[in-house]
Amino acid sequence: MQAPGSQQIDRSTFAAPDGAPAAPARGLTRRVFLKRFGAGAGAVVIVASGGITWRALDQGVFAPGTGPAYEPWHLDLSPGGPMSLVGAAILAANAHDSQPWAFRVTPDQIDLFAATERSIGAMDPLGREMYLSLGCALENLVLAAGAHGYRADVRLMPTPEDPTHVASVALAPGSTEPSDLYNAIPVRHTNRAAYRTDRPVAPALLQGIGALAGAPEVSLAWLSTDEEKALFSRLTIDATAAIIVDAEQARDDFAWYRQDRADIERRRDGITMDAGGLGDIQRLLVRMLPPSSQATMQLGWLDATRDRQVSTAAAFGMITVRNATDQRQRLMAGRFLQGIHLYATTKGLALQPLNQIFERADREASVGLESRFTSAADGLSPDGWHGVTAFRIGYPESAASPSPRRSAQDVIRI
Repeated sequence: MQAPGSQQIDRSTFAAPDGAPAAPARGLTRRVFLKRFGAGAGAVVIVASGGITWRALDQGVFAPGTGPAYEPWHLDLSPGGPMSLVGAAILAANAHDSQPWAFRVTPDQIDLFAATERSIGAMDPLGREMYLSLGCALENLVLAAGAHGYRADVRLMPTPEDPTHVASVALAPGSTEPSDLYNAIPVRHTNRAAYRTDRPVAPALLQGIGALAGAPEVSLAWLSTDEEKALFSRLTIDATAAIIVDAEQARDDFAWYRQDRADIERRRDGITMDAGGLGDIQRLLVRMLPPSSQATMQLGWLDATRDRQVSTAAAFGMITVRNATDQRQRLMAGRFLQGIHLYATTKGLALQPLNQIFERADREASVGLESRFTSAADGLSPDGWHGVTAFRIGYPESAASPSPRRSAQDVIRI
């Protein structure tokens, strides 16, 4: 069912990356396959074909989340030197699994830089999501420092003439302070699957999450009433639809999809089918078919947003700041987001960032479009505050799969 007021998409003329209409999908696509064979209803398919069986093995269908691209998740939680802190930092939440970070490491200091070459382009034209992602990495690093016996002195944007130098963390000997949040770092994953609709999140727990904000410039607004949830859901669905019919945004979004195991192992980044929130049988079947087109993948994203994600959220959270264009406040918001996700993990909760509204608002500002989603985002925020990121939360129906990661050594800057 289409949500009231949602943007309608003519799927037969879905825009190709260059803006030209794409022909209707023909043949046995993943999308047609799943519907035709009832995978969504839990059908069991026994594959006898040698060719398909070989592809299943080649694509790692029977061992998701394994291989060199996933080794960084096997984090050694015992105390170590500065490189061990980087090993924790790289497991942070980040937009499109773009991992837009680089580190310079000395025995008594770690500097964090924005790797601008890993920008997600028109999906983040103002750098909002890049700096949020860097803030998430910084939070992991600081948590690891305390657990490894360091006292960490953090300076944000320490080099005014270099906006890519986002943080400097001076390290000195200190007491060892392990924490539940630190221990959650290697088990925290974005969960894009359905959440349980029969188990609400207690208001007291939501209130406790909001109290995690560590700076007066950062706050959390919950959208938890039926009316608030319906509004955020409709806007998120509409923003997703607007992204996939915007040729440039759709192209830059699709560039980070990873469907082939060899591509995953080579790039060690991006959004994979295993982390996409599909059920086990759907995931197995999809992985055995050839890679899907941009149109198929992004229409699947729209369907998942509408039918699986916003519809099963227990609540939506929106992190707000006083000045949404201030890079320091974006970094602080990212630290807050990472802390929320780690805390949620310790409580058995699932979490998924949902930034489509802000991605469209940034697009509007960058190219001078009508401020539809900019106004909508402002309307969701309390007076005097501005939203920079949002997420859904709830109890999961299934465990989330890890995303690929570059190693700590791969992100070191000399």
